[in-house]
Amino acid sequence: MEKIDKDNMYGSIWNFPENIAEAIGIGRSIKIKNKYSSINKIIVAGMGGSAIGGDVVYSLIGNEIKIPYFVIRGYNIPSWVDRSTLVICSSYSGNTEETIEILEKAKSVGAKVFSITTGGNIGKLCDKYIFDKVLIPSGLQPRAALAFSFVPILFILFKLNIISNKFLAWLVSSSDLIKQNRKIYSKKNGDNPVWLLAKQIYNKIPILYADSDCLSTVAVRLKGQICENSKILAYHNIFPEMNHNEIVGWEKNYKLFKSYFIIWVYDEKMNERNKVRQQIVMEMLDKIGLDQFKLEVKGNNFEERFLLLIHYGDWLSYWC
Repeated sequence: MEKIDKDNMYGSIWNFPENIAEAIGIGRSIKIKNKYSSINKIIVAGMGGSAIGGDVVYSLIGNEIKIPYFVIRGYNIPSWVDRSTLVICSSYSGNTEETIEILEKAKSVGAKVFSITTGGNIGKLCDKYIFDKVLIPSGLQPRAALAFSFVPILFILFKLNIISNKFLAWLVSSSDLIKQNRKIYSKKNGDNPVWLLAKQIYNKIPILYADSDCLSTVAVRLKGQICENSKILAYHNIFPEMNHNEIVGWEKNYKLFKSYFIIWVYDEKMNERNKVRQQIVMEMLDKIGLDQFKLEVKGNNFEERFLLLIHYGDWLSYWC
């Protein structure tokens, strides 16, 4: 495996709960030197593995945040960004050109800038402009540093009195649940459901469908991990939106169907109407012979299940 896994992605995936614990320690130690009064909008700016942390945060605490929250992947900021906007620039390397440009544009309009990085040019710019920053450990692939991209955001929001510290309890319980399941997910044998699913999809094009309300981030993460770790093309969409357009594409193109594998991300917290929609579409596609799999995990609460789904997906991409 070492000949294939030259970056030790196995170790990075295995260490996810330890990374969460380390990130909690980093979050607790954040010292804020600037003033952040009157924040009424939040932007998390980043690309790839750095941006997904912003998505994870909103999926987990979106119902607690009382002000607009956006994740931006690109070079530009909206025209409404102003002195009351918190712009969190997340770049693992600190050299992501899109994120650097957003930092500069945020500064030009007087927005409150906070960065999460290992250093690089963003770290230097924060020192130059006297912006607050959180330094996270280097030496990982950005996509393997998820804990260090999303946990510090939670602490920033907590220390700015935007959210409570209730997230600490489910971070710890989620880590314990992941530790239990990684003993199974990391094994290359028939007792591991992730390994068995990987054997079904590694030579196909996975299409990931997820509920728009709470699971779209899981699909985005899994799609990215399959593309990066597995070197396999993968695509995702959300429902009910796909019920209004993409679903019609399945009426034809039967010769291509053998190349596809559909993974439905599921959780009991999903919107009840979306549960019905998912079941109906699964039955329809089953009749025309599409390979499908319903991805669901067990946990005491949504936060635990959400982070375990992320971990499951990371192992799936690894085994592919």
